[in-house]
Amino acid sequence: MKAVLQRVKSSKVTVEGKVIGQISQGLNILLGVEDKDEESVVDKFVEKIVNLRIFSDEEGKMNKSLLDIKGEVLLVSQFTLLADCRKGRRPSYVHAAEPDKARDLYEKTTKAIRSYGIKTEIGKFGGYMDVDIQNDGPVTIILDSDSI
Repeated sequence: MKAVLQRVKSSKVTVEGKVIGQISQGLNILLGVEDKDEESVVDKFVEKIVNLRIFSDEEGKMNKSLLDIKGEVLLVSQFTLLADCRKGRRPSYVHAAEPDKARDLYEKTTKAIRSYGIKTEIGKFGGYMDVDIQNDGPVTIILDSDSI
C-alpha cells in the first residue's frame, strides 16, 4: 500500500456537485493498493498512520499524533499512486490491485482507522471526485507499507 498523508485544517470530497465526505483538522489520506498487498498489512499500516507525530504541540514542534489531537481522516482511494513512469510517457498501472481486491483493502483500512475512534470520511471508490484540501503547514508524508 502507498499513502500520501496531508495534514489539513479541513478537507472535503465532492461527487457530481454533492459533498460526500468532509472533515476538519486531521489527515487527508490518498491510498493506493498494490497487487501484492495482503490484508495482513492493514493493521500495521493504520497503526503507523494514527500514531505518526506530525501535528504541532504547544511549542510548535511536531510531537503530537492524530490520536493526540483527536483529528479526523478523509480517506480517498487513488490507484494513480501506483503509476510506473520508468518507460515512455504514459504511466503504467500494472502494479495496482484489481478493483475488487483494492476495494476490499480500502474498506478494511477505513474500518481499521475507525476502530481507533477516529471520525473517518471516505471518497467514492473508483469514482471521479473533486478533492478540496486546506493544507496545514503544508505537511505531506509519503508512506509505503514495504517500509514499515
